[in-house]
Formats: sequence, C-alpha cells, structure tokens
Amino acid sequence: MTPCKFSHTLCHIDLGALKRNFLRCGNPAMLMPVLKSDAYGHGLLECARALASVGAERFAVGCADEGRALREAGFLQDIVPLMAQVTDEDWELVTANGLMPLVCSMEQLEAASARATKDHPLSLAIKLETGMHRQGFREEQLPQVIEKIRQNQNLVPRLALSHCSCADIPERHDYTLVQVDRFERMATGLAAAFPDMKASLFNSAGVLDTTYRHNMEDISRPGVVLYGGNPFAGTSKEALGANLEWTMSLSTPILQVTSLRKGEGISYGHLFHADRDMKIAVAGAGYANALPRALTSRLDALLHGKRVRSVGRVCMNMTMFDVSGMEDVKAGDELWLLGGEALPGVKPVTPQEWAEKLGTISYEVICLVGNSNARVWHE
Repeated sequence: MTPCKFSHTLCHIDLGALKRNFLRCGNPAMLMPVLKSDAYGHGLLECARALASVGAERFAVGCADEGRALREAGFLQDIVPLMAQVTDEDWELVTANGLMPLVCSMEQLEAASARATKDHPLSLAIKLETGMHRQGFREEQLPQVIEKIRQNQNLVPRLALSHCSCADIPERHDYTLVQVDRFERMATGLAAAFPDMKASLFNSAGVLDTTYRHNMEDISRPGVVLYGGNPFAGTSKEALGANLEWTMSLSTPILQVTSLRKGEGISYGHLFHADRDMKIAVAGAGYANALPRALTSRLDALLHGKRVRSVGRVCMNMTMFDVSGMEDVKAGDELWLLGGEALPGVKPVTPQEWAEKLGTISYEVICLVGNSNARVWHE
C-alpha cells in the first residue's frame, strides 16, 4: 500500500553542502561524524553515503538500531552508538552487527564481558566522565575498569571518549581546560594499559576552536557543524563558524491567495487584526510540520525571493502570510520557510533565526523540522 502523504511541505537536504562542511572540519581520517537522531533530521543513510564518499572512516550514531541500519545498508566503518546499551536487544544489535559499544558503567562492562568470546571478540569505546556529569567512568574508577578488561582477553578497548559541556561558551574557557586536563590524565592511563586505544574528546565547538586541541586527541566528533549549525552563534567566537553552509531548507506551496479587510481578524483567536486592507497568502504548513506555534505573527519566509511575515496564529497545517504589494502571487507558488533563493540584499531564513526567536538552539530546530517532513536530497 502506498504510504499516505499528510502534507506537500518538503524538507530539502543539500548533500553537497554536507560534504563541504565535513571537509572543513579537518582530515577525514581524524573525524567521527555524528549521525544521531537520523543525522539531526537529515536522513541517516543518505548522509552516511555522502560522507563516506569523501572519506569518512567511522560514524557515531545515537542508538544501536541506527548502527544496524548502517550495517544492513552495507557500511563497513566503525560505528559507535553514543547512547550506550540499555536493553538485551541493544546488546544483540551490537554483537550481531559488529558495532563498537559505548561502555559507561561497570554494569555495562560486565554485560560486554559476558558477550565477548574468542570467536566474537568485542571492541569497546570507554566513556570517561570529565565534567559533563552525564555518562561515563570517573577517574577513580579507572583501575577497576582496567582490571576488568584485562580479565577477558576477548574485550578489545579501542577508543576512550568524553564530552565537553561548555566548549561552545567562550566565557567558560577555563572549565573546558579543566575537562581537557582531566581527559588527558584519564586517556593517558588507559593508553598505558592498552596502547592501541585512541582518544576522542571534542565535539563541533572543539573542532572549530583549535585553541582547545591537546596531545591526546586522535579523533574529533563533528556534529551540528556538519549540517551548517554554528555552536558559537551569538558569542565572541561566532566568526569561527562563518564559512559553514546550512544543509536544510523547507518549502511549502501557497494554497490560496485571499484578502483581509481593515479591522478584520485572522486565524484562531483573531490575535492579529488588519490595520489596513491586506493581501494574504495561505501556506500549506503549520505546527505539524514543526513550524513553531510560538512564532505566531513572527515567522518570516521567502516568496519570489522576498521576505514576507506571517500573520495570525500558526495552525496545524496552514500559516498565513502578508503578501500585500506583491502582484504576482498565486496558488501553487513555492514559499520557503527555511532557505531558498533570495533576491540581492535579502537573506534567506535560517534555523538559527528560528532558534534565536524561540530562545533555543539550531540543533533543536533542524531535528524537529527534518523528522516532521518528507525529505528530498540534492547534491
């Protein structure tokens, strides 16, 4: 049976921009691109193929089932599920698909040891707690970790990794250096016991800001920068991400062009009343397409290369825009809620613009938009 399509809205993914952003991050051999949450809403398999074509040697995913999907699609790269393993099913997916499980606790290390055999040794990624206070082993636990791994020669520790909590906040530079120092000590201790282990600390912010680089860093993990997001947006280091390209655009058709007379209200609750006679374009996207209802009467879009502003409440499947003064607008015209081709002197709307208006981050915007709409991929 053909799947039902609930909307004509399309999320456009620019794989060419994705590849260029990846190559801006450095030597592909020293990178582990992060494809969690369906590649931040951009499509796991499509993005993995694009990145593999320009040299990606390993991938980080969110859960083990994303790793399974990559394996079934033919990817042979190392794959690390960053959420670790919670259920027996997770562990079965890890072992059946040759994934590199992330081990964050003694219980998970015990579970890994129970599944590692001579015929099926298990490569491990060891998560270190350096200051994020979310997952991982604390420094005082490392002797116990090392001893447990040594008890089973079928456990093969290959990667030590941690995560910086404040690397994207220039004012917290000193705390990031504390994390770097702690990671160096811990990774050095593991490398002394297991010389073949590599180390991975930095995310997108650390990739852009090379002042954080340290001797132990073998592999960095670019995430949002792959998709054009700048972790330093709005900070004193914003220029470090100036060359990144957004990889996601969002378009929807105009359903009808109508009029709004002076004094009339529009949409639910009539929050907006016309202060003059207006021409209104009804667009075929709403909060079901991840257009934030909180941006009622604050949502901009591109129509024929020009900026237009929404009026009235964002509805489930429709949003109204003021197109007064535009003579050539008709049903079927394409409205760009994100991206699109702008006329000279006009800037397209970006996920960062939505994020700033909402008081959130672009990561949230692209994940929600990408996972709420039909997607098409372009080179």
